[in-house]
Amino acid sequence: MGKKKRGTFLDKKITRREFLKYALTGVIGFGVGAYFLRRVFTSPLALNNTNLTTPSSALSWNVKEAYHYSQLAGGLVECQVCPNHCRLTEKQRSICRVKENISGKLYTFVYGNPCAVHIDPIEKKPLYHFLPGSGAFSIATAGCNFRCLNCQNWEISQFPPEKTNNIKLMPKEVVEYAIAKKCNSIAYTYSEPTAFYEYMYDTAKLAHEKGIKNLWITNGYMSEGALSDFCQYLDAANVDLKSFKEEIYNKLNSGHLQPVLDTLKLLPKKGVWLEITNLIVPTYTDDLDMIREMCKWIRDELGTDVPLHFSRFSPHYKLKHLPATPYSTLKKAREIALEAGLKYVYIGNVAELEGQQTYCPKCKKVVVRRNGFSVLEINLTNGRCKYCGERIAGVWSL
Repeated sequence: MGKKKRGTFLDKKITRREFLKYALTGVIGFGVGAYFLRRVFTSPLALNNTNLTTPSSALSWNVKEAYHYSQLAGGLVECQVCPNHCRLTEKQRSICRVKENISGKLYTFVYGNPCAVHIDPIEKKPLYHFLPGSGAFSIATAGCNFRCLNCQNWEISQFPPEKTNNIKLMPKEVVEYAIAKKCNSIAYTYSEPTAFYEYMYDTAKLAHEKGIKNLWITNGYMSEGALSDFCQYLDAANVDLKSFKEEIYNKLNSGHLQPVLDTLKLLPKKGVWLEITNLIVPTYTDDLDMIREMCKWIRDELGTDVPLHFSRFSPHYKLKHLPATPYSTLKKAREIALEAGLKYVYIGNVAELEGQQTYCPKCKKVVVRRNGFSVLEINLTNGRCKYCGERIAGVWSL
């Protein structure tokens, strides 16, 4: 059967300027609900602007030689950005679908080639302890180095750039837009930013020079060399620790656990503010003993100050047959984390207020009050609880 035609305003021809106007004012983007987002990503935009090309039609501005790769005998190349270490023959694509061996060199097809551009509240990343209430200029391209069965952004992450609706937006322009829109940070997000490493790296370098913070919203599946290089410009990260068992990572995400744990340990050592998200997927990651083991590992290896976000699963992609995560499971997971000694534990994707607030670990009063992605009040003085003076871990001001 043919693809169903969508009869929305997105079917009309738009220019690059119009795309950005709609995206940055919320008509196109990530602030209008998951159902509409999927329509945005897949709507058949008739992009007639000559700048809006994709690799299927031109090998020009959006093709750049990749970083962190090796040239091997026989014309082979090996990408070293992530633990997949894709070894590619001529014209072969990487697992993330965005890199290709061309004449014995590795090239990326998503440089300056985003398919999603929007301004988000930083709480949506989620980052609760980093510049609360600020806006994050958010970008993504096609591609991902995982194959998550539950991916909520699968219509961009699980496709090559030829199959997504893209615009030309080079690193310098991203930084200029962030400044113009008074965003304190740029977030590399939505799909998997590791796939667009070169674009992210160059943008982050320019942003750093201009005093704009850089946020990495990620599965954490990056090699140590590439990550160490990137960390010199990186300010904060939210890493999705998808489970705490190797076999689940293999089955649910087509990845491995240890490289993610290595990333989690490396980021704080490099001075990057870290928060962790754990999506609780029924029948996959809702084992309370596994959650208890994970929380103890976070406490012992990373410390008690690292915020942990338990997120509710909603049926997506290849797991539409599963139910949403019961609130009782999320509440129990939070209790387990607090019992393990973690100070800042949150519940996301539910209309529940207790799990959204930041409490002082000493006097237990609310120091940051939220409702959804909105910050209602901040009761901090120079990063300390205004009631008892306890230091609250985080980055609270520029």
